[in-house]
Amino acid sequence: MARPPASKSDSTAGWPSLQLESAAQAQGFRNIAGVDEAGRGPLAGPVVVAAVILGPDWDTSHPLQDSKRIPEDERERLFPIIRKQAQAHRIIAVSPKAIDESNILRATLDGMTRALRELRTPADYALVDGNRFPTMGIPGAAVVKGDSLSCSIAAASILAKVARDRIMRVYGRRYPEWGFEQHFGYPTPKHREAIQRHGLSPIHRRTFRWKPRPTQLDLL
Repeated sequence: MARPPASKSDSTAGWPSLQLESAAQAQGFRNIAGVDEAGRGPLAGPVVVAAVILGPDWDTSHPLQDSKRIPEDERERLFPIIRKQAQAHRIIAVSPKAIDESNILRATLDGMTRALRELRTPADYALVDGNRFPTMGIPGAAVVKGDSLSCSIAAASILAKVARDRIMRVYGRRYPEWGFEQHFGYPTPKHREAIQRHGLSPIHRRTFRWKPRPTQLDLL
């Protein structure tokens, strides 16, 4: 996947840039982390959170992008590059049980806080995808659609997505009746049919529901 030449207008042209990171650096911050998650919407499996500090040695020729906007093989190709070349990274999986014990928003924010705290290089500023900024003891900003604007958030998006997909493929082999390796826990028609047929698996989120259809199982 070839990326066009970097420019100041990258983010407006559909490619994330380092503009937000540069703005934080201009304020005196040095270790700027991007934070994103994968798996808030599924009915089963963990929510996975990643935090990434690309650092000054990051090769900007790598085509970072919102993980939902690039093919699976490109995400898989970038995954080891980010892990190897980023200054620091951390990936956290929050279990379905932990999600049920609080709620998906709180579980996600707690996962973000933990991922930032466990970075090998402590972050002094965070760019978080979305409209909520978790309590973490460092300054930063919540960035709506940040995975399409910030390279650091895009990198975190890729790590979280690839890690979660790999986890769900393992669950697909462990619980073949539900086909997790196909839908990754999202409420597709086939997933709904599998729940109607087999009930809930050990990794389903018990507190989740969707608007039922006449023949559709209500998760609660």
